[in-house]
Amino acid sequence: MDELDRRILDILRRDARTPNTEIAAEVGTSEGTVRNRVERLVDEGVIERFTIATRTGNLKAMIEVTVAVDVDTNDVSELMSEWKDVDFVWQVSGEEDIVLVVDAADTRAVNDLITRAREHDDVKSTKTRLILDERLG
Repeated sequence: MDELDRRILDILRRDARTPNTEIAAEVGTSEGTVRNRVERLVDEGVIERFTIATRTGNLKAMIEVTVAVDVDTNDVSELMSEWKDVDFVWQVSGEEDIVLVVDAADTRAVNDLITRAREHDDVKSTKTRLILDERLG
């Protein structure tokens, strides 16, 4: 990945719907070059998916999960990524092992996810943070 790829990715992170022609004009190359590079970045797994950010009025939260030392966090993360209302699952360093980023209808739905996580045999503890405001970088 070179500097041009990074510049293209920076634009797509802000708005994944930006037309290739606009990206090309901003980075100073042709639309075909942008299209080919985006396709290559998708094929190589650098771009995993194109998504949207929403302001649904829902409650957004991070549920931080600590698992037992002998547990494969990949397995737990994969399971939790399938849960309704879970937008992202991050494996992180620090006291917690996994962070669930959730977008739920209300506090009851967030609490249901917390309970579901705590009921998992491999989970030692959870910590929850409500997201009060969100800005794109």
